Order: sequence, then structure tokens, then C-alpha cells
Amino acid sequence: MNVSSSKTADPSAVDCADKLKALSDATRLAAMEALMDGPLHVGELASRLDVEQSLLSHHLRVLREMGLLEATRDGKAVLYSITPGVEGKDRTLQLGCCRLSFEEDA
Repeated sequence: MNVSSSKTADPSAVDCADKLKALSDATRLAAMEALMDGPLHVGELASRLDVEQSLLSHHLRVLREMGLLEATRDGKAVLYSITPGVEGKDRTLQLGCCRLSFEEDA
């Protein structure tokens, strides 16, 4: 996923824009927020978000490709977690160029 293929674009700005573009999808953003509570298997995450597992797997792949998530084999299942260094304090994602904060549930 590339936002710009311009040879004059700052690579860090393009990387940041790509990450923000990936997070602009509501399902992907909800998945990242849910994973802030800790690692989850894809089935658990699909149930929590009320999304078909096949559709969610597509979204999780995009987030992995952007370096925002890690996937670990756990038997036949896959365990997803936020990439170390991306999750900051106080329910914040550190994207390198900016921070994205989630409000605490009331």
C-alpha cells in the first residue's frame, strides 16, 4: 500500500501516510484498539468485533504489512499482538510520525 510513488517525497512522510491510511478503515482501527488489551486469537478478535473471520484476516494482514501487528502461530490458531514499540502508554499508538490515542471506555 503506497500513498505516493513520487521520487521527491520524503520516505518517512510516505511511511507515515501509509500507516494512517491503513488505520483509516473502521475495522482495522477497532482491531488495533481491541488488541491494546492484550494479544488475541483471530477467532476471539472476530467475535469481539462481530466481523467474519475471513474479512478480519484480510484487515489483519494489511496491519501486519504496515508493521503495526505481529502474528504468532499458536498451534493451529494465530495469535495477534501489537508490534513492540508501536503501543505506547495510556492507550496510545506510536506511529513514528505521530501518536494516535484511544479514549478510555467510560
